[in-house]
Amino acid sequence: MSICESNTFKRVFDKYSETIRNFIYYKCGDLEKAEDLTQEAFIKLWNNCAKVLLDKAKSFLFTVANNLFLNDYAHEKVILQHRKLITIDQNTETPQFIIEEEEFKQKLKNAIANLTSAQREVFLLNRIDKKTYKEIAVIVGISEKAVEKRMHNALVNLRKEIKNHI
Repeated sequence: MSICESNTFKRVFDKYSETIRNFIYYKCGDLEKAEDLTQEAFIKLWNNCAKVLLDKAKSFLFTVANNLFLNDYAHEKVILQHRKLITIDQNTETPQFIIEEEEFKQKLKNAIANLTSAQREVFLLNRIDKKTYKEIAVIVGISEKAVEKRMHNALVNLRKEIKNHI
């Protein structure tokens, strides 16, 4: 049986959707976000149905859902960091400095958004969550060397992107 068959996909959805939603809900505490991430995980399964074996569907869904959660969590942390930076005593800086700082923050935010999801995940886990490459390798499920390569590529892309906008 192939997951690409709609009846098989529906059975997989019926069997695992609630479990995956609860898994994400327990991590984030937001039922709506958990439902959205669960739907995204199943969309990724459907888009990759030809590549995923039926007996690996559960593992695929949990991995994808967890990665989606981590990406979303990292993005939220970036937003919170930006909010903290904005509220730090803005009155001591010149208006010109504040404008340039805001422009740079926007460029950085756009540059991070333009990274591949793999690069962004590693970059944010390292720079925002302060995770070591070894910890990131365990979280993401890749080798430490792969983490180093993704981080290197992320930094190269960020430098290029920001340099092009300055």
